[in-house]
Amino acid sequence: MQNTPELNSQGKYLGTITKDFIKVYSVLKEASYQIRKRNFSKYPIFPVSKQDLQVGQHIVGPQQKEFLEWNYGASYAEEFLQKELILVDKYEEFKKSYKDADEFCCLFVIDDDFVNFVYIPYPVDEEGNEVL
Repeated sequence: MQNTPELNSQGKYLGTITKDFIKVYSVLKEASYQIRKRNFSKYPIFPVSKQDLQVGQHIVGPQQKEFLEWNYGASYAEEFLQKELILVDKYEEFKKSYKDADEFCCLFVIDDDFVNFVYIPYPVDEEGNEVL
């Protein structure tokens, strides 16, 4: 598994994930904050799939929020290590490539022919304020 920081390199997913992300980013940002504040992990990860999630705790999906295409869960790097979704010998590399969790959401996109980490910046306006 390769850590791909740029979402646009995966063009097929850009539109559909971005369309959903703008509707749920505040929930994910708060979950990221809580995971870090409660010392579960410094590395929150949000699994995203159109099917039921097999990793993490389900947060929101089409059943809870109208017009969503994806299911979103909450997890963190240590659970990914336990489930061998991040290999032990790649863990340090993962931590070095992990982007600032206050500015970026680390999604783990799971689809039929695509499984990868994707970082999406949280929306902000020109003055750096969170977009509501």
